[in-house]
Amino acid sequence: MAEDREDRASRLCERGFEMGYAHSSEKSADQPLLLMSDKSPEGFLYRHPRSSRRTWIALVVTSLFLVASVFAVLMVRQIKLFEERRWNIKNFRSFITFGDSWTGESRYEYFYAHNSTLPEPGTLLGENLRTIVGGRVWARYVVQYAGSSDPMQWKPQITLYNYAFGGSWCSDELIARGPKGVSVLEGGVPSFIHDMNATRLDTTEPFFQPPITPSNAVFALWIGVNDLGMFAYLSDDQVYGKTLLDFTECNFRSFDALYAAGARTFVLMNTAPLQLAPAHANTTSSGGERIKDSWMAGRELSMTEAINNIFRYQTLYEFTVSMRYPGARVALFDVNSLLTHLYYNPGLYLNGSAAPNVTGFSIETEYGAQNPDSFMWRNNLHPSEQTSRIIAAEFVKVLDGKSTYAQYW
Repeated sequence: MAEDREDRASRLCERGFEMGYAHSSEKSADQPLLLMSDKSPEGFLYRHPRSSRRTWIALVVTSLFLVASVFAVLMVRQIKLFEERRWNIKNFRSFITFGDSWTGESRYEYFYAHNSTLPEPGTLLGENLRTIVGGRVWARYVVQYAGSSDPMQWKPQITLYNYAFGGSWCSDELIARGPKGVSVLEGGVPSFIHDMNATRLDTTEPFFQPPITPSNAVFALWIGVNDLGMFAYLSDDQVYGKTLLDFTECNFRSFDALYAAGARTFVLMNTAPLQLAPAHANTTSSGGERIKDSWMAGRELSMTEAINNIFRYQTLYEFTVSMRYPGARVALFDVNSLLTHLYYNPGLYLNGSAAPNVTGFSIETEYGAQNPDSFMWRNNLHPSEQTSRIIAAEFVKVLDGKSTYAQYW
C-alpha cells in the first residue's frame, strides 16, 4: 500500500513538471519563485474546456442578476412615483361621499321635508350648517382644505356630492328598522347612479361638472355607526342570521355598484372607535371610575376591531388578488386609529379656550356650548365640529397619498 501511494505521488509530481512547474530548489536565488512563463493551476483550469464553460456561465448569471437587481430597484422607484402621481389631490374634481350622520348634510332634512322621499335625480343639495356635528361636516371641510382652483377668488377645486343620510346603515338587508330605501346600498348608491344621466334640476346643464372620469372623481364610504349601535348589531337586533362578515361585504357590494357605474378611485374609511363615544363608553378607558355597564363598550370594541381587521385583509385581497375591481385603486383610511389617538392625546388636537374634554360632550352643558372646540364629542354619539376638522385634514393627506393613517392599493 505504501508503495502504491509513493507511485501516485511520483506520477503527480511528474504531471506537475509537465504543467511547467519545477521544485523551488532548482531555481536560483535570483529567480522569482513563480515566473511569468510558469503555468499556474488556475491557468490550467481556465484552459480546461469544461471549467471554462462553467466560468462563463457563472459570469453570465452574475451579470444577469446584477442587471435584474438594478432594474427591480428602478421599477420600484418608478412605481412609487407613479402611485404618488395617482394619489394627488390636484387630480380630483368631484368628491362623492356615502355614509350616515357623521358625514351627512342635507338629505335627511330633505327626506322628511318632502313626505319621506329622496331628492329626485338632478337635485344638487348645497352646504348645510345645521348638522348633527353642530356645523360643517368633515366632508365639507375637505372641500375647503383642498383649496381654490382660482388664486384670485374662491372657486373650490373639488365639488362635494354628498349622498350620506343621517341615521342610515349599509343595507336594509342587515338592519330592519327605520325608513326603507335610505341606506347606502339601497339609497345612496342608486341616487348617485340616477344623477349620472341627469341634468341639474330646471336646467340643461349636466349634473356632474366637470363630467366624472376614472381619474378626476374619488368615492368615499364611511358607514357603521348605526349598524353597530343599539337596535342593530350591538343589541343583536340585526336581521336574523346576519354576521359582521355580511356588514363588511356590504361595503364591497356598494363598491361593486359604483365600479360598474365607472368609479375607479375609492377611499374606504374603517369603523370609528365607538367604544369611546359617551353613549357606550365607561370612564375606565381614560383612567376614571367605572360609571356604566361595561358590556356596551366591550362589545363595541370587539366588533370594531374585528371589522377593521377584516377590512385590512379583504381590501388588499379584493383589489390585488381576486381582481374584483380591475384598474381601480383604493385607500383604506384608518380613521379609527386617528380618533383613538385624539382621545388619548386631546391636547394635540382640541384647540378650544377650555381644557380638552374627551369623555363628555359639548351640548350637555352651557359651558360646553361656549367652548365647543374643546370637546371631542358634540353629543353622546357624534363628533364635534373640531373633530370633523381633524378628520378632514387627514383625509386631504389621504387624497394626496401622504397619510400615515392610510394604506394604498
